Amino acid sequence: MSITWVGTILIVEDALSELEIVTHDLGVQGYKIIQAKTAKEALEIALEEKPDAIITNVFMPGMSGFELCRFLKSHPSQAKVPILICSAKNQMSHLVRGRKQGADAYLTQPYTAAELLSAIQSVKR
Repeated sequence: MSITWVGTILIVEDALSELEIVTHDLGVQGYKIIQAKTAKEALEIALEEKPDAIITNVFMPGMSGFELCRFLKSHPSQAKVPILICSAKNQMSHLVRGRKQGADAYLTQPYTAAELLSAIQSVKR
Protein backbone atom coordinates (compact mmCIF):
# COMPACT_ATOMS: atom_id res chain seq x y z
CA MET A 1 0.00 0.00 0.00
CA SER A 2 1.26 3.45 -0.91
CA ILE A 3 1.28 5.75 2.09
CA THR A 4 0.35 9.34 1.27
CA TRP A 5 0.14 10.83 4.75
CA VAL A 6 2.30 10.17 7.78
CA GLY A 7 1.92 11.95 11.09
CA THR A 8 1.36 11.45 14.81
CA ILE A 9 -1.32 9.02 15.89
CA LEU A 10 -2.66 8.58 19.40
CA ILE A 11 -3.68 4.96 20.02
CA VAL A 12 -6.12 4.38 22.89
CA GLU A 13 -6.33 0.71 23.85
CA ASP A 14 -6.53 -1.06 27.20
CA ALA A 15 -5.58 -4.49 25.81
CA LEU A 16 -1.77 -4.56 25.79
CA SER A 17 -1.49 -7.12 22.97
CA GLU A 18 -3.74 -5.07 20.66
CA LEU A 19 -1.88 -1.88 21.59
CA GLU A 20 1.44 -3.50 20.67
CA ILE A 21 0.13 -4.85 17.35
CA VAL A 22 -1.33 -1.54 16.20
CA THR A 23 1.74 0.37 17.38
CA HIS A 24 3.99 -1.98 15.41
CA ASP A 25 1.84 -1.96 12.26
CA LEU A 26 1.76 1.83 12.12
CA GLY A 27 5.29 2.40 13.41
CA VAL A 28 6.86 0.43 10.57
CA GLN A 29 4.96 2.67 8.15
CA GLY A 30 6.63 5.76 9.62
CA TYR A 31 3.87 7.05 11.88
CA LYS A 32 4.87 8.55 15.22
CA ILE A 33 2.83 6.74 17.86
CA ILE A 34 1.61 7.99 21.22
CA GLN A 35 -0.05 5.40 23.46
CA ALA A 36 -2.79 5.70 26.06
CA LYS A 37 -4.31 2.82 28.00
CA THR A 38 -7.45 4.69 29.11
CA ALA A 39 -9.73 7.29 27.57
CA LYS A 40 -9.04 9.65 30.46
CA GLU A 41 -5.31 9.41 29.81
CA ALA A 42 -5.99 9.94 26.10
CA LEU A 43 -7.90 13.16 26.80
CA GLU A 44 -4.92 14.62 28.64
CA ILE A 45 -2.50 13.53 25.93
CA ALA A 46 -4.69 14.73 23.06
CA LEU A 47 -5.09 18.19 24.53
CA GLU A 48 -1.37 18.52 25.23
CA GLU A 49 0.24 16.70 22.27
CA LYS A 50 -2.36 17.52 19.57
CA PRO A 51 -2.05 14.31 17.50
CA ASP A 52 -2.96 14.26 13.81
CA ALA A 53 -5.36 11.32 14.27
CA ILE A 54 -6.72 9.15 17.08
CA ILE A 55 -7.51 5.44 17.07
CA THR A 56 -9.60 4.24 20.01
CA ASN A 57 -11.19 1.10 21.31
CA VAL A 58 -14.81 1.35 22.46
CA PHE A 59 -15.02 -0.48 25.76
CA MET A 60 -12.43 0.56 28.31
CA PRO A 61 -12.53 1.07 32.08
CA GLY A 62 -13.92 4.41 33.18
CA MET A 63 -14.69 6.36 30.03
CA SER A 64 -15.68 4.61 26.78
CA GLY A 65 -14.28 5.34 23.35
CA PHE A 66 -17.70 6.76 22.43
CA GLU A 67 -17.47 9.26 25.30
CA LEU A 68 -13.88 10.12 24.37
CA CYS A 69 -14.95 10.74 20.79
CA ARG A 70 -17.89 12.95 21.81
CA PHE A 71 -15.71 15.03 24.15
CA LEU A 72 -12.88 15.51 21.66
CA LYS A 73 -15.21 16.41 18.80
CA SER A 74 -16.81 19.09 21.00
CA HIS A 75 -13.44 20.58 22.02
CA PRO A 76 -12.34 23.49 19.78
CA SER A 77 -8.71 22.37 19.46
CA GLN A 78 -9.63 18.75 18.70
CA ALA A 79 -12.84 18.99 16.65
CA LYS A 80 -11.11 18.43 13.30
CA VAL A 81 -8.80 15.62 14.44
CA PRO A 82 -9.95 12.39 12.75
CA ILE A 83 -11.02 9.65 15.15
CA LEU A 84 -11.13 6.00 14.15
CA ILE A 85 -13.00 3.62 16.42
CA CYS A 86 -11.80 0.02 16.36
CA SER A 87 -13.91 -2.55 18.15
CA ALA A 88 -14.85 -6.20 18.28
CA LYS A 89 -18.47 -4.99 18.49
CA ASN A 90 -19.80 -5.27 14.96
CA GLN A 91 -23.49 -4.57 15.52
CA MET A 92 -24.95 -1.80 13.38
CA SER A 93 -26.05 0.00 16.57
CA HIS A 94 -22.40 0.39 17.61
CA LEU A 95 -21.39 1.75 14.21
CA VAL A 96 -24.29 4.22 14.27
CA ARG A 97 -23.48 5.28 17.83
CA GLY A 98 -19.84 5.83 16.89
CA ARG A 99 -20.83 8.01 13.95
CA LYS A 100 -23.28 9.98 16.11
CA GLN A 101 -20.46 10.68 18.58
CA GLY A 102 -18.35 12.08 15.73
CA ALA A 103 -16.15 9.14 14.72
CA ASP A 104 -14.74 9.51 11.23
CA ALA A 105 -14.38 5.74 10.72
CA TYR A 106 -15.37 2.54 12.51
CA LEU A 107 -13.42 -0.69 11.98
CA THR A 108 -14.51 -4.01 13.37
CA GLN A 109 -11.97 -6.51 14.67
CA PRO A 110 -10.36 -8.50 13.38
CA TYR A 111 -8.99 -6.15 10.74
CA THR A 112 -5.76 -6.25 8.80
CA ALA A 113 -2.95 -3.73 8.90
CA ALA A 114 -3.84 -2.82 5.30
CA GLU A 115 -7.45 -2.07 6.31
CA LEU A 116 -6.27 0.12 9.18
CA LEU A 117 -3.83 2.01 6.97
CA SER A 118 -6.51 2.51 4.35
CA ALA A 119 -8.94 3.89 6.94
CA ILE A 120 -6.29 6.30 8.26
CA GLN A 121 -5.50 7.53 4.76
CA SER A 122 -9.18 8.01 3.91
CA VAL A 123 -9.93 10.16 6.97
CA LYS A 124 -6.86 12.36 6.38
CA ARG A 125 -7.84 13.37 2.84
